[in-house]
This record gives sequence, structure tokens and C-alpha cells, in this order.
Amino acid sequence: MPIYRDENIKNIKRNDTNIAILMFFNIIDFILIGLIVVLFYLTMPVNSTKVLFIPKGSTSNIISHLNKSGYEMNALDEIIIKMTGYIQSGWIDIDQTRLTKMDFIYKLISSKAALKTITLIPGETSYFFLKKIAQEFSLSEEILTKIYNEHAYKADGNILADTYSIPIGMKEDYIIFYLFSQTNRKYEEFSKKIFGVYDKKKWYNYIILASVIQKEAATTNEMPIVASVVHNRLKKGMRLQMDGTLNYGKYSNSVVTADRIREDTSSYNTYLNAGLPKDPICAVSLDSIKAAIFPVKSNYLYFVRDNRTGLHKFASTFEEHQVNIQANVGVAKTYTKVKAVETQIDEEAQNIMKTDISNQKPISIKDLFNNIN
Repeated sequence: MPIYRDENIKNIKRNDTNIAILMFFNIIDFILIGLIVVLFYLTMPVNSTKVLFIPKGSTSNIISHLNKSGYEMNALDEIIIKMTGYIQSGWIDIDQTRLTKMDFIYKLISSKAALKTITLIPGETSYFFLKKIAQEFSLSEEILTKIYNEHAYKADGNILADTYSIPIGMKEDYIIFYLFSQTNRKYEEFSKKIFGVYDKKKWYNYIILASVIQKEAATTNEMPIVASVVHNRLKKGMRLQMDGTLNYGKYSNSVVTADRIREDTSSYNTYLNAGLPKDPICAVSLDSIKAAIFPVKSNYLYFVRDNRTGLHKFASTFEEHQVNIQANVGVAKTYTKVKAVETQIDEEAQNIMKTDISNQKPISIKDLFNNIN
């Protein structure tokens, strides 16, 4: 009887051992199958742009963002990423347009895109800025111009004068969309700060005025004064008759001649047409926008550049203006660069310019609406 019991115990132990061994190999098989599935999954092809923007946020939020952007990402990707590192925010240099899922995840974790800065100078036109982008980033000027024209809200003024950091390798359409979105974000932010709302149509009327100011003012100090001249002339029904409005597009840096004034039939010609042009002339700065919204109160209707300083002399009457013009007769241009000194203006204007604009009431844009061609 004892012999039988011992034998039975041995059989049970042997069975337990066999079961344990079987379970061990089953687990190994399961792990191997899982690894094979994961390895197969990681070799699946992924199509991507050469550079990719990743917003700040948790891994889950970034995965969601990538899915919305057309990348098929799931919980397995999230687990792999969390096990191997974390996704960097900002621009990512993917480098290739077709790669494996493994390479794509590796790029997300490790590859910051190389950035290159480019500056849009206040007063420059999109015509020349697109040429500059094409040259510095080795892109097609024709494609840039085509995409710009297809998506621009106005002929110009769609890109704020500023310095931009752009990833090397970004294609033409992405660069244009990036510049437009960055500008629109800043326009909206500035508009809400002043008016509490952002009405794009109304805002661009200010951009039109700001572009005239940008082209005409010699310094930032002069901008609110030039703005007052524009407003005063519009209120009196006078044509602006400003050379700077003819420095649009490819004529940005051209000398305005009598022939140009006679022959240019565009809405930019404020010698020929009453009111403001229908489009901004150029890229504007925040300073010129501020001047357009908060001009000084003055009686000025005229201004002329002083050949000695490069600054403008302002006048309230045509007779005063003629005296300022005569002061330039026989005087050669002696300045090489306009010094940012305060322009000589009346006491009232000086006091207004020194006040904080946050305490000022924005001017009504009714006159602007009625004076756009």
C-alpha cells in the first residue's frame, strides 16, 4: 500500500513538472509570436513629409495629433514610444518621405529639424520676400508664388514683418501655410488686445493703412504723425498723393517718376484715385499697425522729406508745405541713414505720442471703409 502511494506522488510531481515545462514553452512561444508581430509591425511602411511639426503635450495627445494629421498611430505605438523615450516637440527632421514604422518612431524621439532664420523687413513686398525664400531654401519661386496667390487673403500684408525660423527641407506649401498661420495668430492676438475681437475684414483695413504708413514714415516716431496726415486728408476728401503707395509688388524699391504717376492705373496710385488702395502695399510691423489705429491728433495735411536729415517736415497748410519744399532747393541729400530721433512736431502731438496707447480709444474705422477703392 505505501509503495503504491509513493508511486502516485511521483506521477503527480512528474505531471506538475511536465505542465510547468509546457507552460514555460507556451509563454516563450507567446513572447516570440508577440515579438514577431511587433517586428513585422515595425517594418510596415509609413509615408511622411520631410519635416513634421509636433505640438507640446503628453504622448497620448501627440499620438492623437498625428492621427488627425493622417498618420496611423495606435496604442502599440504609444507603448513602444514610452518604453524607448519621449517625443520631442517642435519641428522634427524626418528626412525621408517613405520609411518604416520603426524609423518613423525613432525620428520622432531623436531628430530635431535644422532651422534656418529668414527676415521679412518692414515695408518689403511679398514679391521680393518669396524670391528670398526660394533662394535661401532652394525652392521653386514659381510654386511659392502660385501657392501664395491661391491662399492669400489680400495681395500683400498676409505675412507680418518679422524674423521666422523655418526647418530646412520644408516644402513650398508648408512654408506658405506656416507663415500665414503665424501671422494670422499674431494679428488675432493684437486685435483682441485692442478691440476684444478679431474681425479679419475690418482688421485688414487697418493693415492697408499701416502699409501706407510703413512706406512713408522715415522712423517709428513718425508713424503716428504720418497716420494723422492720412486720416486728415481722407476726412477732407483729398487724394493722398503719396509716392509710397506706388512702391507695391515688383516696384517696391523703384523710384517713383512722373511717368509712373501718369501711367499706373492700379488702385495703388493715390495720385489718380481717391481713398486708400484696395490691398496692402507691403508687409507691416506692429508699430505701423499701432500707428494706424492710434494716430496723433494734428492738423497736418502735408509732409516732405528733409534732404539734410532724411526726416519729414510736416505742414498744416499748402503755403507752409511750399516753404518746406523750397528749403530743399539746392540742398543735396547729405544723410546716409535716417537717425531715429524725434521728429519736430507740435506740442499737442508730442504729448499724445508719449502716452500709453492702452489708455487711448481706437479711432473709428468708418472713414477707412468709405475710403477704400
